[in-house]
Amino acid sequence: MPNQQYDPYQNVCTVVRNAAKMLGYPENDYEAILHPERELKVSVPVMMDNGNVRVFEGYRIQHSTSRGPAKGGIRYHCKVDLNEVRALAAWMTFKCAVVNIPYGGGKGGVVCNPAEMSENEIRRLTRRFIAMIAPIIGPDTDIPAPDVGTNPQVMGWIMDTFSMLKGHCIPGVVTGKPLELGGAVGRNEATGRGVTLCVLSILEELGLKVSQSTAVIQGMGNVGSTTAKLCSKEGIKITAVSDVSGGIYAPDGLDIPAVIEYLRAKKGNALANFNMDGVKHITNGELLELPCDVLVPAALENQINSKNAEKIKAKIIVEGANGPTTVEADSILERKGVTVVPDIIANSGGVIVSYFEWVQNIQSVSWSEDYIDNQLKEILGRAFSAVCSISREKSVPLRTAAYLIAVKRVIEAKKLRGIWP
Repeated sequence: MPNQQYDPYQNVCTVVRNAAKMLGYPENDYEAILHPERELKVSVPVMMDNGNVRVFEGYRIQHSTSRGPAKGGIRYHCKVDLNEVRALAAWMTFKCAVVNIPYGGGKGGVVCNPAEMSENEIRRLTRRFIAMIAPIIGPDTDIPAPDVGTNPQVMGWIMDTFSMLKGHCIPGVVTGKPLELGGAVGRNEATGRGVTLCVLSILEELGLKVSQSTAVIQGMGNVGSTTAKLCSKEGIKITAVSDVSGGIYAPDGLDIPAVIEYLRAKKGNALANFNMDGVKHITNGELLELPCDVLVPAALENQINSKNAEKIKAKIIVEGANGPTTVEADSILERKGVTVVPDIIANSGGVIVSYFEWVQNIQSVSWSEDYIDNQLKEILGRAFSAVCSISREKSVPLRTAAYLIAVKRVIEAKKLRGIWP
């Protein structure tokens, strides 16, 4: 079971403090980035289909805008809370910094379970939530995107709601939209594509052959399923995957196209009910402890912690989710010799392509999928190489190296701008 005392935002602050100290910054230089710039909490009344009014709790947090507008998703999940959103906003700040795109970090969330809500209820919730956070979002200030529990359709409602409030069409207020509303080609698969690029890059870095490598993926949402599909196409054997209902395991490799088709065929299909010869059902906890070359946690945060880190048998962890590994677990994994590719670079593909979408929207231009894919590979490849170089140079884990780059960029931007007034 996850540690009940786990505080994801303090987890972030610990990593940032350590990086800032290694860089030689005095506390005055980094104190400001340990505190979110703005936090908005709203109560969102929604008329449900049965005629009852239900009030949902929502948040929008802007961690830093020193390097550009806040950027980050909106999460619909029953376990959303203030500290989680704070942490997610901070991770976005450093994610944008490590890949060097001109954004700060933000995040939003509503405490709800979209699986138990109708499409009309989700639409009404979205429109009211956006109306209530509208004063602090916009293409020049804070640009939302999809996250857990949200999708391109929700982004379309966000764009329409904000545009109606302002009296004209403003596609650049949100990214991850449907193509028909100004979305970018390839955005839906961008995060999983970025995770896959990082998997291939770290295998090459460590001298492991792709065709002889195995992978285990926790989470079969957008990120996990895309990663499974693309890694499988590259020749990596996927031996286990999971969703919220549990996992499936096949030592000789899963038929990933069949698994994905099963999950997509009918709303509500879960891996707990998936059956095929040679497939064994396991728990999410058991999945994390399977022997493999690459483990991709692509579900929620705090999955690899002090209670299970010793049992991890993977050689490499590539963090598809935000914050899946705690600080305590990091120390254990480092001692065990496990290589961890941190979330702020591993899952940055989504925000990189979101940046392309935003630029297209505000400049009224359109790019091809090949152009966007090539730009993604170039930006992510450059950032990954820089992280590996710092890791080798300073003999530090990849997470530390990534934060040394990101924290320096954020602190230097803050120093150059100064403390106002």
